[in-house]
Amino acid sequence: MPSVALALRQHATEFLNRLKAMNRGVAIRKAFGAIMRCRTGELGGVHWGCTKCERSHWVGRSCGNRHCPTCGHDKTQKWLEGQSKKLLAGVPHFLVTFTVPRELREVLRTYQRAGYEALFQASSQALMAVASKTKSLQGSQLGFFGVLHTWGRDPEVYHPHVHYLVPGGGAELDSGGKVIAWKSTSSNFLVNHQALIRVYKAKLADALRAVNLYQKVSPSAWTKKFVVDIQGVDDGRSAVAYLAPYVHRVALSDHRIKAVDESSVTYQYKPKQSQRVLSRTVSGEAFVKSFAQHILPTGFRKVRYYGWMASNSKAKLEELRMVVWFSVG
Repeated sequence: MPSVALALRQHATEFLNRLKAMNRGVAIRKAFGAIMRCRTGELGGVHWGCTKCERSHWVGRSCGNRHCPTCGHDKTQKWLEGQSKKLLAGVPHFLVTFTVPRELREVLRTYQRAGYEALFQASSQALMAVASKTKSLQGSQLGFFGVLHTWGRDPEVYHPHVHYLVPGGGAELDSGGKVIAWKSTSSNFLVNHQALIRVYKAKLADALRAVNLYQKVSPSAWTKKFVVDIQGVDDGRSAVAYLAPYVHRVALSDHRIKAVDESSVTYQYKPKQSQRVLSRTVSGEAFVKSFAQHILPTGFRKVRYYGWMASNSKAKLEELRMVVWFSVG
C-alpha cells in the first residue's frame, strides 16, 4: 500500500544526505528516520497472541514520532477526550485564527523556532490585550489554548497559523488567584475584530524585532492585509474534534497517498473553498521538500495554554465550573 513512509523511503535519501553534509536539519533527519523505520521491524517488535486464530503474531514497533501519519491515533483520542472535558457547559466558544501574509512566511520557514515563538507570543498577547479593553470582559482573565498549524489543504503550501479555542467569557480572580466570578460575552461577539488585527500586527512586529528577524522581513509585508478570523463554534466540541488530528500528526495522512514510483508521488487534496477531491502528482524530490517544511523544531511545543487554562494558574477548573454554572444558570 502506498504511504508517506514508502514515499520517503523511495525519495528522501539524497535530500537527507545533503542535510547531513551541511550539518543541518537535525529535526527533519530524526523525524524522517523514525517515519521510514516505523513498523518495519528496524525498531524492534512485539509478539502477541490472537484469541481467534490461536496463533502468535509478530508486529514491528511504531516509531511514536509526532510527525508520523501512521502513529498518534491513541494519543489523539486521549488528547481529544481530555480537552473536551475542559470545555465549559453553557458557554459559547470561539475559534480565533491568526495568520501571516505571504511575504512573512519565508522568514518563519527559515527561522522556525524563533519565528513560531514570535507568532505565538504576538497572537496570544494581542488576544489578551484586546479582551482586557472589551467592556464585557474588563477585570477578568481569559482562558484558552492554541495549536500551531503550518499547512492547509495541500501540503505543498506552507501556511503557518495558530488556532485558539476561546470560551466566551472571563474569570474574575481574587488576589490569591481563586475564581470569584464569571463574566460572559454574547454568543456572537468575543472582541473587536479590527482592534485585534491592529494589536496583533504591532505585537508581531515587536516580537520579530526582539529576535532580530524584523529586518529580514520585506517592508512591503507590513502593508499587506493581516487576516485574523473569529468564528463562533457553539460549545466548542466541533473545534476540538477539528484540531485533535493535527496535534499528534502532520500535513498528510497515509490514505491520501495514491501512488509512489521511482520518480514521483501522487496524493489527493481538496482545493480551498471546494469539496472536490483532486489528485496531484509531483516529483519525489518535491514531495520530500514539501513534507519536510512542516517538521517542527525538536522539542517545540505546538499546543499552548494561557490565562486560567495555563498549567501555572491557581484557578481550579471545578471551582470555575461551579461559578460559571451559577452565572449562566
